[in-house]
Amino acid sequence: MPTTRQLRLGTMIQGASGNMAAWRHPAVTADASINLNFVRQTAQLAEAGKFDFIFVADGLYINEKSIPHFLNRFEPLTVLSTLAALTSHIGLVGTVSTSYSDPFTVARQFASLDHLSGGRAGWNVVTSPLEGSARNYSRAKHPEHALRYRIADEYLQVVKGLWDSWEEGAFVRNKESGQFFDSSKLHTLNHSGEFFQVAGPLNIERTPQGRPVIFQAGASSDGKQLAARHAEAIFTHQHTLQEAQHYYRDVKQQLPRYHRRPEELLIFQGVSVLVGTDAEDVERQYQQMAALVSIDDALNYLGRYFEHHDFSQYPLDQPFPELGALGANSFRSTTDEIKRIARQRQLTLRQVALETTTPRPLFHGTAEQVADGLQLWFENEAADGFIIQGATPEVLAKVVNEVVPLLQQRGIYRQDYPGQRLRDSLGLPTPVNSFTQVTQRQDVA
Repeated sequence: MPTTRQLRLGTMIQGASGNMAAWRHPAVTADASINLNFVRQTAQLAEAGKFDFIFVADGLYINEKSIPHFLNRFEPLTVLSTLAALTSHIGLVGTVSTSYSDPFTVARQFASLDHLSGGRAGWNVVTSPLEGSARNYSRAKHPEHALRYRIADEYLQVVKGLWDSWEEGAFVRNKESGQFFDSSKLHTLNHSGEFFQVAGPLNIERTPQGRPVIFQAGASSDGKQLAARHAEAIFTHQHTLQEAQHYYRDVKQQLPRYHRRPEELLIFQGVSVLVGTDAEDVERQYQQMAALVSIDDALNYLGRYFEHHDFSQYPLDQPFPELGALGANSFRSTTDEIKRIARQRQLTLRQVALETTTPRPLFHGTAEQVADGLQLWFENEAADGFIIQGATPEVLAKVVNEVVPLLQQRGIYRQDYPGQRLRDSLGLPTPVNSFTQVTQRQDVA
């Protein structure tokens, strides 16, 4: 019999993958990051597997050392709007930065995507870790870490308020009477805060989901606090079951502070997966992918996390260098983890670079072994779901065709979509309009 709590799945659309040399793999579409046919096939394959959503990450700064996928890729909302017409049920989640965008524009864009897709839009809120982003947006300086999260908090308040500009049913469009909308259901935001002054209202009606689903990807203490207050799903990554359980408890325990229940925030572990016929086949696939990466590419990949630091200046086979606070204002949680593991395992720079660039998949083995791993983490409250990142180009098809049927047989993964909206898939409630809540409280008082 199916359990009440159901495991959720998403997948990344990231071209040939985040590997520095994945585009060289013989089974890869070399221009996958800018190939609409590839993107369409990936989205439709995930939809065939009843995945909750596809996830498009983004960044705002590159240089010649960036990952090939980052050098030449689609802007998230543009490609997701295209996929809205090419899919019917799978959620469409895209990344947009709160540090380098405007709340009114972003509110319009995601509301439009929600309407275009019939209620399948999700916004992955990031604060932009790369300092070089400032130079692409006429900024003298990249905001420091804590400031970026203060900006993001107010930004989200503004966007959610704009999404509530119109109550459901506000546009009556009565041709006989000539009434186009009900003015009593229109609400003007008139926000005046530390960072934003936004009048409103938003010039598009309330969306099919009430509001698009808010995702958040920060794993720092500031990021977790922002998620506990605003997010409905978190994209995170831990290396072990115990670390994931600790993170899960930490975030869920913060929710009562904001009058929220644990089921109102879903935690997704981003996991690399490799499916093979046996251990030998899995190792062969891993080594084939790892062999494509040169040590120079690995050092460049590692450097991106540390504000594009030049690691070529250090001896490769000496202990990982002492970097002080370097990385604290970029990918803070990731760089802290890299430093910690390097110290703990006494790794050389070469080992850190190669393992960071091509990490061994967290879940690997036969389809049954991968299903076992996902089930173990899910049932032991290390995750509410997973965002699958294939270690090789063939992985997503193997997950859909081999792993998903096993999860369905075990009663922890659905047989079909429960509805069209992303909120239906994720089991999330439709948000109540904040202006209506205020009116109701006043009436009660």
